[in-house]
Amino acid sequence: MAGTALRERARGALLGLAVGDALGAPAENMKPSQIRARWGRITGYVAERPAGTDDTEYAIFSGLLLARHGSALTPAHVEAAWHEWIADRDEGPFRGAGFSERGTLENLRRGLAAPISAQHRHAWSDGLAMRAAPYGVFAAGRPAEAARLVAVDGSVSHDGEGIYGGQAVAAGVAAAMAGAPTVAVVASALAVVPDDSWTARSLRRAVTAAHRGERAVRSAVVVGGYPWTDLAPEAVALAFGAYAAADGDFAEAVLMAVNMGRDADTTAAVAGALAGAARGVAAIPAEWAGAIGPARGSCLPAMAGHHVLEVADLLTPRPTADGTGHAGPTGHADGTGVADRTGHADGTRVADRTGHAEHTEPAPPVTERHRPRHATAGLGRPGGARVLPEPEPHAVARAEPPAVVPARDPGGNTAEPVS
Repeated sequence: MAGTALRERARGALLGLAVGDALGAPAENMKPSQIRARWGRITGYVAERPAGTDDTEYAIFSGLLLARHGSALTPAHVEAAWHEWIADRDEGPFRGAGFSERGTLENLRRGLAAPISAQHRHAWSDGLAMRAAPYGVFAAGRPAEAARLVAVDGSVSHDGEGIYGGQAVAAGVAAAMAGAPTVAVVASALAVVPDDSWTARSLRRAVTAAHRGERAVRSAVVVGGYPWTDLAPEAVALAFGAYAAADGDFAEAVLMAVNMGRDADTTAAVAGALAGAARGVAAIPAEWAGAIGPARGSCLPAMAGHHVLEVADLLTPRPTADGTGHAGPTGHADGTGVADRTGHADGTRVADRTGHAEHTEPAPPVTERHRPRHATAGLGRPGGARVLPEPEPHAVARAEPPAVVPARDPGGNTAEPVS
C-alpha cells in the first residue's frame, strides 16, 4: 500500500471521526422528532463554534498511547497512561466524559488495576468504540491485529460488549484503510466479535435494514424505553448501519448517523471514521474539515493543542520520494515507542490542519508514581471476544458478505418508536 495513499486514508479516518463528533454533539441524546422540531434535518454544523467532544479527545489519547508503544502495547502501558494523562492530574473536575470513564477513574484512583478497574456499572458503554479508530489506522489491512490491540486498551475501562464494540470499530477501520468495499468492512467487523453477542446481532440487524434507510436502521437497533444512549451494541450498530446505507459516502453516512439521534456524537464519529478511512481525507467536505482545530482539552486537558491529523501522521509510515512510504517512529515493527507525549522522538508535533510541524517540549517520562499497582495481562472476563488468526495479504478485499441473519432484541425488548 503506497505510503501517501495510506496517510490520506489515515487522515480521513481521524479527521472524519472529529467532524462526525462535532456534527453530532448538538443532537446527542435526542430523538429524530426532537431534532426535526429544532433544526429540521441537520445538514451541517448547527453549533456556533463546532468542536470535538470527549470522543475526539479520547481518540487522540489512544492514538498517542499507540504511537508510544505500537504493537507491544500492554494493559500496564494503558493503565500508566490513564494515570499520567488523566487520573493523577490535579486539573479540576473531570468534564464531559461518560459513565464508563468516570467509573474507571474512580477505580484507578482507589489503586485498582486492569481488569478490575473495568468492573463498574457501565463497562458495556461505547466509550471504547469512540476511541477505537486509531487502532484500525495503525493496523491498516490487519483487522485481527486492530481488534487485539483495542482489547488491550479496553481492558482498563471496559468488559464484555464494551470490548466487542471497540473491536468491531477497530477491525472495520482497518479493513477500510486497505480499500475494502463496504460489505467487506462489515464482514471484518463481524469476524472479530462472537456471533451470539449483542454487538454482532445488532450489527447484523442494522446492515440488513440499511437499504431501507435511517428509520429502518434505528427501529431495528434501538432498545425501546432504555434510558442510556451510550450502549456499545446500539451505537456501533447505528454507525455501521449509516455507513452501509451510504455505501461509504462520507457526508451521507455521517449525516444519517447525526439525524438518528441517541448518542449522536459517537455514532457519527464512528461512521465518519469508517467512511473517512474508506474514501480518504479528500472525501470530507472542506467547510466541515476546516472547522476542526486542535483539541480544546474541554474533557481531557492533557490533550489540549493536539490535532487529529497529527495523530494520523504518527500512526502511519512516512511517505518517501517514490510514494511508497517507510516506517516512522510509531512502533509499527518492533513495538518500540517514543518517549514524549506527542509521539515524536524529537519532541515535535503537528499543531494545525495543514500538517506543518511546530516544536513543543516533550512531557516527562512515566515515573514510578504512574506505574500500575497490580500489572496484569488480563483482557477482561474469561470467554471474551475471540481474535482470529491474521488473514493472508489482501484477504480483506476478498471477504465474503456477512450472513444476514435477523436476531431478536435482547431480553425481548421492542424497538423504540422512530419518531
